[in-house]
Formats: sequence, C-alpha cells, structure tokens
Amino acid sequence: MPKSAMLSVSEAQSLILAATSPLPPCAIPLREAVGLVLAEDAVSDLDAPPFDKAMMDGYAVRASDAAESGAELTVIEEVTAGRTPTLPLGPGQATRIMTGAPLPAGADAVVMIERTRLLGPGRVRLDTVVKPEQNVLRRATEMRRGEVVLAAGTQLRPQEIGVLALVGRATPLCHPRPRVAIVPTGDEIVEPHEQPGPGQIRNSNGPMLLAQVQRAGAFGRLLATARDTEASLREQVSLGLQDDVLILSGGVSAGKLDLVPEVLARSGVRIEFHKVEMKPGKPMLFGVKERGNASPPTLVFGLPGNPVSGYVCFELFVRPALRRLRNVPPGPSLVQATLTVDHPHRTDRPTYHPARLTVGDRGWEAQATPWFGSADLRGLTAANALLVLPPGDHHHTAGTLVPVLRVETED
Repeated sequence: MPKSAMLSVSEAQSLILAATSPLPPCAIPLREAVGLVLAEDAVSDLDAPPFDKAMMDGYAVRASDAAESGAELTVIEEVTAGRTPTLPLGPGQATRIMTGAPLPAGADAVVMIERTRLLGPGRVRLDTVVKPEQNVLRRATEMRRGEVVLAAGTQLRPQEIGVLALVGRATPLCHPRPRVAIVPTGDEIVEPHEQPGPGQIRNSNGPMLLAQVQRAGAFGRLLATARDTEASLREQVSLGLQDDVLILSGGVSAGKLDLVPEVLARSGVRIEFHKVEMKPGKPMLFGVKERGNASPPTLVFGLPGNPVSGYVCFELFVRPALRRLRNVPPGPSLVQATLTVDHPHRTDRPTYHPARLTVGDRGWEAQATPWFGSADLRGLTAANALLVLPPGDHHHTAGTLVPVLRVETED
C-alpha cells in the first residue's frame, strides 16, 4: 500500500506494532521496578521461612503434653522475633514465644495467648486441646532455596516487589520504561503561565500528552515548543530523536506551515504512514529513525494539533507502542457496552466519540457525552472512554451493544 494512502485504524496499529520490539533489559533498582516486566527468572537464595516459626503470640509446646484442655506446663524461656531459642523443650515444658520467632527444638505447636492462663512465675495453664502443627509454619513452606519464585515475563506488582526483596533481588533485570520526548509545535503557542495575545493559545497539548505518557508507564520530558520554521523544528526534533519515542503535536496537516513531515524526512526518519481513516485524528503520522550502536530505533509519532485528536491518537497508537516497548500486551482495551441513551450520529469516517463508561446491571454501559469536535478539550473531562462509531448515517438506540475504548486505565 502506498505511504500516501489512508490506512484503517487496525492497519496503522499493525504497522506500528510490527516496528516495535521490547526494550533491551537492564538492572533496575527495586524501588523503581513496579509495573515493569521481569526479563529473567527470579530464583530464591534461601528457604522461606528459614526456620520453623510461630504464627501467633503464645506458647510453643509439645502437642502430646496437651491432648486434653487444662494441661499445666513449666515455662522455661521467652523468645521474641529476631532471637533464637536456647533451650529445647522437654516433657511438660513450654516456651513463651512471639509471632515470627523460631520454634524451639521439640515443639510442634503454638497455643495462642488468648487460650492460656498464667498460674504464677514459670507456670502456664492451656485452656484448649492442642493439635500438632497448629499455628506453626514449617521451614521452606513458602519457597525453597534454588526454586524459581517469579518467571521471566512476570509484570511486577507490589506483591512481586516484596517477593524479590525477600529473595535478595535488589536490582532485578527488567525491560525498562521507555523514554519519551514531546515537542509541541506552532507560532501561536504560549506557555500555561503566560497570557495569550491576539491569535495565541496556551500550550495544553504538551502537558496533556506528558500526563498520558506517565499514565502509560513511561518517562516523559516536555521539550521547548518548536516554532513554524525549519530551523526551530529541526533543533527540537534532533533532541527528541535521542529518546525511545518522539511525539510531535501539530504541524502534520496540509497547511503551508505544516513542516513536520518534511523535517522528519530530512532528519533521517522513515515515514511509514501519514493519514488514518478516523475522526478525529486523520493527519496522524508514524515513522522510525534508526539509532545505531545496537540501540533500538526511535519511534516517531506526529499527532494532529487539535487536542482531542492528539488525545485519541495517543490512546489508539502511542499507548500500545509504549506497552510493547515495556513487553506488556499492547491492547487497546476495547469492551462491548450497552448504550443507555439514544445517540444519532452521521460521519464519513470511523469516529471515536467521548463517552461515559460505567458498570450496571447489564454489565458495561455507555452514554455519549456532549462534545463539539476535535478542538473541544473540555468536552473530554466528562468522559472516561470513547464510543467506536462506524461511518454513515446511524441512529444508535438505547439497548444497542457498541464497542467502547477504555482510556482511564493505568498501566
């Protein structure tokens, strides 16, 4: 298919993912690894627990000494967590013990403190029948030394971070977070703290895209706004091409000052496609720049300057690529939802309309939110999803199942 042809959304997504591979793994400090994917098996370097331990505060005993309620035993020592017993248990003896402490030799059960009564110095009464192994966790019950406790490909949640710490993996080998540069473009752009003059607008796209990058689990940096000159644009593009991903906002349409495609080509970016059959977001551009030195190529996304177009294109095309770079299944997260309100709609291209997605008695339910087109960023604030509407003149009635793209999910 010629690069000038308009691709479908699915064709564009396939081309992007075909050009995207997981980033090479590297050692990541454990405090920074949540959400990342392990690139090698994690093997335990110890037994866990490393000893037979008490699971309750109480008394370590021999179950054979308390086959009936009311047994009276001699307390020979006290063992707190972090200390080890010095005396083995003999017949008729007990050790006062705290949760997590090692069992003394000879003990095979722990009686919780609430089921005991002190009779005086060194004597305790057990007001319960004791069974072997109660309130005891034996050595290596959780894991054994040399056992694979987390397999390569595991995405790390807080509980996996805890397991890695337990087995001494302070810097696990993971696929790192992609580094993403964002370049807003246009002479009309001023920064959020500035007062716009005639014909100017504040830079909303840059902060919005930076937030989307962060929500997608990547590191983002917002570069200076490129002005509508080749020199200014080339300077910012050159800086952005040093990262794993470069996102440009604006300058990709067919206007006189839409310089992005030409500057990218002159900067060595191979344009894979330019224009997608969708609304909003038709001028979407994607390219690849080889970096050499065994580094993976930089993925380049030229997003339309209208804010909702940029937002939608990020969710459809950039987020799946960032997930693939992290070695996470790419998505996007489409669900079937029941319309709760009629929605008449006429469009010449597949349209992604802001919507509110909820869970009701029928499962996923969706309602289109008020929206005035690709420049209406405020209209997105009532939405947490996008209705996927087919081209043509349609009257979508309440109760109809429609595909919906979830966009409020975190990675």
